[in-house]
Amino acid sequence: MELNKNARGFTLIELLVVISVIAILTTLLMANFVGIRQRGRDGQRKSNLYNIQSALELYRSDVGSYPLTLTCGSSLTSGSSTVYMQDVPCDPLSGASYTYTSADGTTYSIIACLENENDSNRDDAATYAASACTTPASFTLTNP
Repeated sequence: MELNKNARGFTLIELLVVISVIAILTTLLMANFVGIRQRGRDGQRKSNLYNIQSALELYRSDVGSYPLTLTCGSSLTSGSSTVYMQDVPCDPLSGASYTYTSADGTTYSIIACLENENDSNRDDAATYAASACTTPASFTLTNP
């Protein structure tokens, strides 16, 4: 069997350059995908808080005050068996409850911990410091 002396293959340097370029592109794309997933979960958190806020306002209009506690996975109902929210949503990543506080039933605050510290709706530094979030940012809704 005779070898073709004009046949050329890739050199080791060419292969290393191509592998390096592919590795760099993969790293950049993966970082971007992680950011997209974080922003998606943050959007879900904010949507959950707005839905909870709507249910709380309906509850207050019927009962006259806000509930003192709110737990994810439970339903928000009044004594008259009116269901305002079938299942109070949980955090999409951890499955934990959002931080809900209502001292006397006349006001409330709901806090979600965000993953994206550059979110345009994040709390200011003082509100974030009081939130007890371990993530880079928080999002708070209060009664209107």
